[in-house]
Amino acid sequence: MAIEQWKEDIAYAMTPVKLFTWPIGVWPLQVYNIYSLLRCIVSTCFASLVVILPAMEICMGCTDVTQSIDCLMVICCGLLGVLKLIWFRIYANSLIVNYNSALNDYLTIDDTNERKIMRKHAFMGRILCSCLMSLAYLPNLVAGIAPILVYDNQINITNESIALDYAMPSKCALEFFHFPASMFKISCLLEIVVMLTGATANIGNDVLFLTITLHVCGQVNILRSHFINFDVTSPRIFDRFSALIQRHQELIRLARELSDLMSFVLLIELFLISILLCIMGFQIIIMLKVNDMVMVGKSLMALSAFLIQLSLYSFIGNYLKTEMEEIGLSIYQSAWYSFPTKLARNIIFILMQTKSPVALQAGNFVVVNLSTYVSILKTSFSYLSVLRIMLEE
Repeated sequence: MAIEQWKEDIAYAMTPVKLFTWPIGVWPLQVYNIYSLLRCIVSTCFASLVVILPAMEICMGCTDVTQSIDCLMVICCGLLGVLKLIWFRIYANSLIVNYNSALNDYLTIDDTNERKIMRKHAFMGRILCSCLMSLAYLPNLVAGIAPILVYDNQINITNESIALDYAMPSKCALEFFHFPASMFKISCLLEIVVMLTGATANIGNDVLFLTITLHVCGQVNILRSHFINFDVTSPRIFDRFSALIQRHQELIRLARELSDLMSFVLLIELFLISILLCIMGFQIIIMLKVNDMVMVGKSLMALSAFLIQLSLYSFIGNYLKTEMEEIGLSIYQSAWYSFPTKLARNIIFILMQTKSPVALQAGNFVVVNLSTYVSILKTSFSYLSVLRIMLEE
């Protein structure tokens, strides 16, 4: 019965993430062989097309200002996808260690309350996975299917030459490679596959990272409850408290592995999202002046997607930092005054550790939390306010 429960908990927590990351070759619990490497290489090539084709459109001068902004947005998303694919494959050991630790946590859990905490964080991970992947896939599917429907409608109305509008900004690039216009539908379907792969490489890897970060937060939460409810009357007090200290050190190590893994990626991601927030916001201001509500709606959707991505990293980064800090508060709330003198002295070192908790950092110098999130928003809106005033003058 216990084994079935463990299997159910593991499947509940990890199956959604595996569905999206195994096909692109970055699932940490997979067998790292030639087949997983081939999946990763193919996915990287597809995600690279998301960067190459729109970049060719801009370089060949086939876009106006609005289309150039769309191309720039697609290029940034593709760059993030390629970067995360390569980074998570090269430095896979950090994710492997964390996911193996999570697997062991589910196999060794024997307390009902601790299981509830783990299921709660697994549920948060599933909700995060569902929302982010829906946000990634639905716009791409709509953008890919719409040109096919428009093309069929134009065919039914007229037999004259038809202006082709591809799923991804790529018209001039495909003409440069002499891709036949008669294969328009096939090219749109291929571009849908490319866009979905790029979205999985970008957002799917975010889900992979944020889900395991939530699990670590849950384990810190469980450790806090152990410190608060530590029984000083039971025997072997030194051994039991030493086990808690070792668990604390292990969680610090796991969290630091995740922070170090994501440091460079977060730096690039914050930089690109900050630029895109300003560009998309400026586009919205211009479109409002010319009453182009279609473009306003499209820009708002893109802006919302980037804000959600930034918000999730900030909130979960803040959650991790807060949980690590509150280890010290949990020890203070325990019956530490009843500890033996030798053991009570060791508490000071734990409290000192919690004064500089592990946190998600961008480039190892920008802490990714709610303060950073607010600072980015304030700076972006200040920039947009200046541009709006310049336009009015």
